[in-house]
Amino acid sequence: MKTLKEPRKPEDRGVISVLETVDVTTGERRTLAEFEQLIEAPNWTRDGQRLIYNSNGLLYSFDLATGSSTPIDSGYANQCNNDHVLSPDNEHIAVSHHTIEDGQSRIYVLPLAGGKPTLITPMAPSYLHGWSPDGKTLAYCAERDGEYNIYVIPADGGNETQLTDAPGLDDGPEFSPDGRHIWFNSTRSGLMQVWRMNTDGSEQTQMTHDESNAWFPHVSPDGQLVAYLVYRKGDVEPNEHPANKQVELRIMPSGGGEFRTLTKLFGGQGTINVNSWSPDSRQLAFVSYRLKQQEAS
Repeated sequence: MKTLKEPRKPEDRGVISVLETVDVTTGERRTLAEFEQLIEAPNWTRDGQRLIYNSNGLLYSFDLATGSSTPIDSGYANQCNNDHVLSPDNEHIAVSHHTIEDGQSRIYVLPLAGGKPTLITPMAPSYLHGWSPDGKTLAYCAERDGEYNIYVIPADGGNETQLTDAPGLDDGPEFSPDGRHIWFNSTRSGLMQVWRMNTDGSEQTQMTHDESNAWFPHVSPDGQLVAYLVYRKGDVEPNEHPANKQVELRIMPSGGGEFRTLTKLFGGQGTINVNSWSPDSRQLAFVSYRLKQQEAS
């Protein structure tokens, strides 16, 4: 069962959040800022000047030049989780917001500059992960009739289409930059692994085959590399992606092949739930964490 998309509980908020980047060639890490509250899931804007992250249900824009954060007006969508994606033209942002009526996640679209949200998925729960390069389609994970699968829907609303139906959890769907594929992660092989399929759901192909649990594949803007998050086997159940674990960021060729570990860190949930590649495909933004209670002891 998929249970870890809900907003963090108060006892999970005793962390220091470290916003970082890592160079995908050298593995060099750079700290951009530290926060005394929980922040999650940076998106890199197309102009390379800002990172968008969520914190306490709201969205913020982090200016890379000044190191300052500015809240984004998201109207009544004030319970956003860490599944948010920028439109290809960077004019809008789609968010997963837990509605006041039932507390379940639904997908909304609003201007990136701030403004009124528009409901896209009346059915819930729905967790956004991808926006097609042509701007016409959103991809998301959703529970319908007790099963979590991958769905797509027109970006301005309409009827959803189910793409997967294999037993187990399918999650994290993201379009490749050329619009030909959707990358996702699935437990159908036993452990959580990275998969790829055509955008109509055909030719579902396993892309990682190692003894770990691999989550959230993110394709670089140039289409050459795929970054993803890895939990060690035995640390979590295959369908879990909790916070406060020792994890790795890995990259692999988008055509398949050997992976390379970029860096190891303390994190997990919130670290890299959404695509955070820099526009030049040279860096990844992510969040690592430190527990305040450990620093106080």
